[in-house]
Amino acid sequence: MGQPAAIRAAATPTVGKAMLNKYARAFFTRVLTPFAAFLIRRGVSPDTVTLLGTAGVVAGALVFYPRGEFFWGTVVITLFVFSDLVDGNMARQLGRSSRWGAFLDSTLDRVADGAIFGGFALWYAGQGDDNMMCAVSIFCLASGQVVSYTKARGESIGLPVAVNGLVERAERLVISLVAAGFAGLHKFGVPGIQWLLPIALWIVAAGSLVTLIQRVVTVRRESAEAEAAARDASGAAK
Repeated sequence: MGQPAAIRAAATPTVGKAMLNKYARAFFTRVLTPFAAFLIRRGVSPDTVTLLGTAGVVAGALVFYPRGEFFWGTVVITLFVFSDLVDGNMARQLGRSSRWGAFLDSTLDRVADGAIFGGFALWYAGQGDDNMMCAVSIFCLASGQVVSYTKARGESIGLPVAVNGLVERAERLVISLVAAGFAGLHKFGVPGIQWLLPIALWIVAAGSLVTLIQRVVTVRRESAEAEAAARDASGAAK
């Protein structure tokens, strides 16, 4: 089916990102398919993998990050983040893709994101002793939740929300986790690298704000277009 010109224009700048996500996901799907099949043979359900993956991310973030153990925390989180691909792979192999599975996965993604940025906030509020960065971490946490909500809420009222913002969930996680992992090398004697994490959090905060504005503007435009189309249809029917 074709898209309206306005929607196509809004989607054009994200083609490169979509292609990158497509090929990266395809690569990891091939790598993780044997592991997913192994879990299925052992009677493990996709929902169990989703729950365990989220528990691992939350534990890695809230046990290691508040103590400043950014390298090991990131290692643990990264291992469990791949559960997001494994559970979907298992569901496809079983032919059990469902609304419940999508709902559970999306909901627990928000929990995991909150734990990661909450872990940063706890570090800066405690041993990190930096109220400004604590506030930035909290903003990253809150704005990430709101960015996700704007899309879900827009779609719930029948709008396509046809925009992929500047910094969405994948970008927030990659930027933050890569920076945290490298920042953790400071404890291994790498000088100056600890500044990568504050820089990354500022980037995520600014990008999340831009993304939020993009989505709000998109929903406003799509809402106006939908209401105008409804008025035109109503007038034509009279």
